[in-house]
Amino acid sequence: MTRNYLTDPIPEGVLNQALSNATKAPSAGFSQGWDFLVLDQAERVHAFWECTSTDTAHPDRWLSGMMKAPVVIVPCSNKGAYLDRYALADKGWSDRSETRWPMPFWHMDTAMAALLILQTATAHGLGSCFFGIPPDRDLAVRQTFGIPEDRDPIGAITMGYPAPTKGASGSPSRRAKRSLADVVRRNHWG
Repeated sequence: MTRNYLTDPIPEGVLNQALSNATKAPSAGFSQGWDFLVLDQAERVHAFWECTSTDTAHPDRWLSGMMKAPVVIVPCSNKGAYLDRYALADKGWSDRSETRWPMPFWHMDTAMAALLILQTATAHGLGSCFFGIPPDRDLAVRQTFGIPEDRDPIGAITMGYPAPTKGASGSPSRRAKRSLADVVRRNHWG
């Protein structure tokens, strides 16, 4: 996860490839309940930081580095696409009840699509970072960029060329990576 960028623009072809790859993510029932708000004009990127941050005039180290990214992508989930899809005859449900969903697949599938954006950026030598939008800033983001009520921003992604760094920073510099032995269980837990 890159947290400090160069301000150089990224190739349009790479951005388009990342978005195209995102649309190939798996989705329950092939519902494809995602949309992507792409901010790639400097004034729109700045507007994003203005409505999600407390002080862009005096940013802390994290915000200062993140604000340099030339692109911000806001992946949005669409719950209605899933409820509509699973009310169709081939799925066997006749209503749009949410009670049948053990997890909110609309958010999960959109997150998988976001991961494909991150992986595409990495494959092309770019940096990227997925991060959350503060809950108290959600309405400002929706209003500033005209996001409809039936779409839910699941976070945001910055993308650009990483600024030179001396090594790991942030949490990876303070916490050890968990080993496979710590996270993988085979055939039974324990």
